[in-house]
Amino acid sequence: MDIYGFEASEGFISDVTDKLYPQIEEWQKRPLDKIYPALFIDAIQYSVRDNNVVRKMAAYVMLGINCKGRKKVLSIQVGDNESAKYWLSVLNELKNRGVKDILILCANGLTGIKEAIAAAYPRTEYQRCLVHLVRNTLKYIPDKDRKAFARDLKTIYTALSEKEGRERWKEYPKHGAEIPPFHEVLV
Repeated sequence: MDIYGFEASEGFISDVTDKLYPQIEEWQKRPLDKIYPALFIDAIQYSVRDNNVVRKMAAYVMLGINCKGRKKVLSIQVGDNESAKYWLSVLNELKNRGVKDILILCANGLTGIKEAIAAAYPRTEYQRCLVHLVRNTLKYIPDKDRKAFARDLKTIYTALSEKEGRERWKEYPKHGAEIPPFHEVLV
């Protein structure tokens, strides 16, 4: 705790945790809105020391946009490495907390995520996360060309229509890279 300029004993940490845990648990179980026009889900990987053993864990984060257009963190749960099976359990928990419908759910391209979403919310449209799409696209571009390519790629995903985006896509490759066909990048 040298960063903050004070010492924190194990007892102090335990006392703080004991006071916060009931509030966290209450927040995790609070009722939610019936409908969310958009829901963004992702997991953040991190290392945890557990009984003197460091292992990878995932924080599953769900950010909803409610019918008033406000962003709300709906859930943060800690589990093992990210999997579609675990996401299905998290989505089912949303049902138990009152969520009846999600119009669009935005997620990464994790294998099985579409099926998990369809199992929990069959009428929900799945949309691949733009950030993950861009990262996936950039892995095909040589390091020296990535910055310029990312800038140019932004003109595609900010296009006002699919037609305009496809027209901009035809302008490539400007940067001398082998670029996969449009439909392969967007899958």
